[in-house]
Amino acid sequence: MTFTYDWPAALAFFATLTVATIALRKAIFSVPVFQEMRQANRAVDKTKLSRDVFRNWVKTNSKAGLYYNLAFYVVVLPFFVSFDARPLWQHALEVVAILAVFDFMYYWTHRSLFHGTLLRKVHALHHQARKPTHIDSQYVHPIETIIGLSLFLFSIPIVSLIEGAPLNIFSSVVATLVFTQLNTLNHAWTRLPHDNRLYRVVDYITGVHHAHHIDMNHGNFATLTMFYDKLFGTFEEPANREAA
Repeated sequence: MTFTYDWPAALAFFATLTVATIALRKAIFSVPVFQEMRQANRAVDKTKLSRDVFRNWVKTNSKAGLYYNLAFYVVVLPFFVSFDARPLWQHALEVVAILAVFDFMYYWTHRSLFHGTLLRKVHALHHQARKPTHIDSQYVHPIETIIGLSLFLFSIPIVSLIEGAPLNIFSSVVATLVFTQLNTLNHAWTRLPHDNRLYRVVDYITGVHHAHHIDMNHGNFATLTMFYDKLFGTFEEPANREAA
């Protein structure tokens, strides 16, 4: 088991993630129904951001997340990513493993800490959004952001240590892309045509998280899939809204 500081791999990870994120967003919002969805969310987001308290929390949280990500990418990540080639099936396994490890840890953290007594007041800031839209994914207390990011980011070293070698940057980028985009999508308002399977899936994803936001006594504690909620009996049916 050898883990060395591979800064070129970490730099390639960051560059690839940045390009992939931009390309994915351009592809998604080239679709008219998604353009309309974004416009509807932005209209409501603009009203929320006009409030000083809301805007200041978003700025503070964004800075905390940015600095924490950069520190992890510089200090920790280079030990756990590499350019080492591997078969496609192993890439897929690594991506699933990272996301599954994270979602398991987040489920129990969310359920026991954020909805328990220890960090309930911290999480209550985010739960002021009874009808979340896109910007509410950033309306989070910095303490919660640091904890959530830690759970995901350190899922990469955990899987790497289990595997006994640094992960390929492609696997790490795909897992990170799924994590960041789903956590943003969770809070978006959607009401898409149901004649398309993809649109139905998107509405389902946002609907299950909307159900969680109704108040602080609802389930759906996982953030990527509802697997652990169904496994541990905290799943609730999607709550879809007519308007943003």
